[in-house]
Amino acid sequence: MDSQQTSVFSNGLLWFGAGISIAEILTGMLLSPLGWEKGLWAIFIGHIIGGAVMLGAGIMGARSRCSAMETVSFSFGKEGARFFAGINVIQLIGWTAVMIVTAARKAAAAAEIIVPLGMALWDLIIGALIALWIIMGMTTLGRVNVLVMTALFLLTAVLSGTIFGADTAAAPSGTITFGGAVELAVAMPLSWLPVISDYTREAEKPVKATVVSCLTYFAASSWMFVIGMGAALFTGESDIAKIMLGAGLGVSAIVIILLSTVTTTFLDAYSAGVSGRALTTCLSEKGQALISTALGTLLAITVDASRFEDFLYFIGSVFAPMTAIMLADYFFIHENHQKERVSVLKLLIWAIGFGLYRYLLNADTPLGVTFPVIVAVMVMDVVVSKIVGQSKNRADLK
Repeated sequence: MDSQQTSVFSNGLLWFGAGISIAEILTGMLLSPLGWEKGLWAIFIGHIIGGAVMLGAGIMGARSRCSAMETVSFSFGKEGARFFAGINVIQLIGWTAVMIVTAARKAAAAAEIIVPLGMALWDLIIGALIALWIIMGMTTLGRVNVLVMTALFLLTAVLSGTIFGADTAAAPSGTITFGGAVELAVAMPLSWLPVISDYTREAEKPVKATVVSCLTYFAASSWMFVIGMGAALFTGESDIAKIMLGAGLGVSAIVIILLSTVTTTFLDAYSAGVSGRALTTCLSEKGQALISTALGTLLAITVDASRFEDFLYFIGSVFAPMTAIMLADYFFIHENHQKERVSVLKLLIWAIGFGLYRYLLNADTPLGVTFPVIVAVMVMDVVVSKIVGQSKNRADLK
């Protein structure tokens, strides 16, 4: 194996770490008004939909050995890929800020009695740890992740036992539709669409690594959703930091919050650097990733980034129709516009898909918004491409 290539096992660990996230737990809490049975179905269906699309996006990068934004050029051309790369860098820096500030609040709450520190200092600590992960690099990180993931697995297993060992169930508060719950579950794997190929491209066995990555993420993310929903239903507590302290985790609670955030947010920051290379080659991927981490940390300190539901929907509206077109072109139409400057037709189809997604956010469909939008955009892309192809053939005959 090439020293720069990653193993199937290390890719699985990487994406298991991506799924172990405070953000996933907090999102799972939002599903509690559905109750236990419906909530579990929403989590399962949402992750199946999002995971399937994530798998398709990962396989494209795996087979072509291209980064996520490089695969975008297959459908949208070089300048079209730059357009989405710019949006991707912005959303990944935003994700970095959201994850840092969310974790900092929980860490501050968990450490209030043990090590009382200000929010800004926790932001800086988390940002510094993410930077350390980036500096270590993918090869070294594979070895470190074995220890980190083992610790996280054991600690979250203890947390799960505490939550589901509660004596009484709490009445769920708030309202959410089944379709809305499915969409929130879809949104998490969907947020990795413009990221996953950045890692599958470097695997020794890229396709196998992609499948294992998606399966481990599916398991870890679903587990976190269930923990969050269970925390709201079985303990009646909405603050996961207090639940951890109540479980007697103490310092371990802080470790869970910090490590789970770092192992997830590292992927956002690193991929911001990879996408940034599509915009400028003045700095290396690692250099741009470190700048993205610094910007995300600065945003976390200065801006209120604690609300992320709307942010998740924005990601879906941009990247769901984009990926739908890519999947249709790669797996069904077998088109490649990589040598073109920009594919105006594909951008028009994407714009229609973007508008359709934003419109359906106000509707209540049983399977959320992402699934019907992806199906509609894929069908539209196949039909339009066939019509355009037939028109060109007629023109050539004349």
